[in-house]
Amino acid sequence: MNSKPNLIVDLTFSFSLKIIVFSELLESKKKYNMANQLFKSGTSIGANVKEAQGAESKDDFRHKCKIAYKEAEETEYWLSLCKHAESYPFEQDMLDDVQSIIKILGKIISSSKN
Repeated sequence: MNSKPNLIVDLTFSFSLKIIVFSELLESKKKYNMANQLFKSGTSIGANVKEAQGAESKDDFRHKCKIAYKEAEETEYWLSLCKHAESYPFEQDMLDDVQSIIKILGKIISSSKN
């Protein structure tokens, strides 16, 4: 087991925990559809990043990171909807976090091509 810190693994795990709390907040306000969408895409980012750590090849690693990237973009979309929809809770730090994750994953994907 690797106990060395891994920025993207740690960042996406922390983000998943925030997504769980935010999804519960949405549910408490009866925003069930949004809660479900955000929960699925938001926690999937970290799950795919974690899965990439055990990739069988460089191509497999890149593929799993690309899936995480797509899930992060979807999560950014749902959070942006919350930002602009009336009567929806919104937390700017979560949008900032997912945008940082997107940038980091983009760099990981492009650097893994070399």
